[in-house]
Amino acid sequence: MSKPFDIELERLTDPAVYSEGLSASTGRRGTFFMETFGCQMNDHDSEKVAGLLLSRGYQQVETPEAASMILYNTCSIREKAAQKVFSRLGEFREKQNEGKVIGVLGCVAQQEGEDIFKRAPWVSLVCGSASYSKLPEMLARLEARNTRVTGLDTDTDETFETPVTRRDNPWRAYLTIIEGCDKACSYCVVPFTRGPERSRASDSILKEVRQLAELGYSEVQLLGQTVNSYADPTSRGMRFSELLLAVAEVQGIRRVRFTTSHPSEFTPDIVEAIEREPKVCDHVHLPVQSGSTRVLRAMQRTYSREEYLEKIAMIRGAKRAIGITTDIIVGFPGETEAEFEETLSLLDEVQYDSMFSFKYSPRPNTPSLSMSDSISEEEKGRRLAALQDKQREIQAVKHAQMVGERFEVLVSGKSRRENQWTGYTTSHRMINFTSQERELLGTYVQVKVTGATPNGSVGEHVNNPGRP
Repeated sequence: MSKPFDIELERLTDPAVYSEGLSASTGRRGTFFMETFGCQMNDHDSEKVAGLLLSRGYQQVETPEAASMILYNTCSIREKAAQKVFSRLGEFREKQNEGKVIGVLGCVAQQEGEDIFKRAPWVSLVCGSASYSKLPEMLARLEARNTRVTGLDTDTDETFETPVTRRDNPWRAYLTIIEGCDKACSYCVVPFTRGPERSRASDSILKEVRQLAELGYSEVQLLGQTVNSYADPTSRGMRFSELLLAVAEVQGIRRVRFTTSHPSEFTPDIVEAIEREPKVCDHVHLPVQSGSTRVLRAMQRTYSREEYLEKIAMIRGAKRAIGITTDIIVGFPGETEAEFEETLSLLDEVQYDSMFSFKYSPRPNTPSLSMSDSISEEEKGRRLAALQDKQREIQAVKHAQMVGERFEVLVSGKSRRENQWTGYTTSHRMINFTSQERELLGTYVQVKVTGATPNGSVGEHVNNPGRP
């Protein structure tokens, strides 16, 4: 990962100036270590939290042993993620007298609330994502030796407005444009942990995009649990597709991405925006979760298999080829072998570019808890392996079809091996490639694909780098 950039978007363009300003204005208060679990929204939330801590004079360190404050930004979508958090907390059971401040942030914090103090009495801070804007006052209370501090609001627009964001990538920036979810899928804890849908004002989003462009960011990714449910709360009433085009119009922005979309609200105007504006990336992440209409109904997903495939046909029918990725859950309560086979056949029909797949696990405060989870873990594992094998076969063919083609990639990584680089196409396909150039990170280059593996593509740089 690149060295973090510390940026106050209102007034700062130089990390060094920012660092000096912290020392002069606030003094050093201590050190912090933060570990993040979960999705890109969690990653971006951690950027916000880190920015607030840095603005108060804290220094970030690489290990919990070196930190006076240890924060875990958590995800509760999958059971294993939540278990991992409590495992981390357990490591401090025998170290309670070391004087460290331990905090739990994010979805597990919202899900478990003050019960975390019962399970791990050495924890001092429990704070959900909607309360991050109140972190300065919570930190002040901790600094004043208040032993337990909580922030557990879920229905506030203040979640969008944090004054300082520490960004981990100097070329690509995340922006949350909608928080929470109103969909109430029977397996999903998000409505409980992040609250109802709240959209950020379009003028606030565009102002931040302009600031990011001035700071040298060329790619932005708009985030939301259901990002295409965006509803501009201002009198402008901008639709999601209009917001995509407005972001693309900002001078200096070269790529606009978005995730995650909900199938029920994926409308033709979004495809039209991708067709119309090359800066809007030709990639749609459209979670299906199951290929069986009956299972989708039990999941409360608000669409059938046939309706989902209509959305896929709409995307495939675009004048510009659009990459499609998805999420799938296997082993949902009551899923029969025949219904699982329907999911396998959906992969054959859609031909996804890639897929995130999971075994069903019951989550607190969700309707599926009352369903009989009679499918064994062994059987869930078998189905997951079969699903992933099927997707690997599809991807191997897709990668082979790319051989001989040229793509523009944003160079995002350098291998330890000499002359080896990594970049992403606009459709979010990763290509490992060779180049004799020395300074490519953050540039856009043309790469010719020369070979393929089941997991990716390899290529060679075929022209001089173009800088954003």
